[in-house]
Amino acid sequence: MTTPNDKDGGAPAFPHLETTSRGEPFHDHLGITIRDYFAAKALQGLIASTAHPDCIPLSTKPDKIAEGAYKIADAMLKARLQAQEGK
Repeated sequence: MTTPNDKDGGAPAFPHLETTSRGEPFHDHLGITIRDYFAAKALQGLIASTAHPDCIPLSTKPDKIAEGAYKIADAMLKARLQAQEGK
């Protein structure tokens, strides 16, 4: 896994440092990128919304639904950055 960058939202979501019984660092788990986390959350909603009769069934366009999840994640990252900058 590569280190997250600004496009991915900066620091990873859910980092974890595993330690030995003596409290010494043993293994560092970076977690997933914030962008991937946001996309996963958006994907849940998009999949759930496909049950609505006005939506495109998931079975016909799964790649478009996945692309949409990342578009939503990118919009969330943009809004997050603007909020951090006080805009």
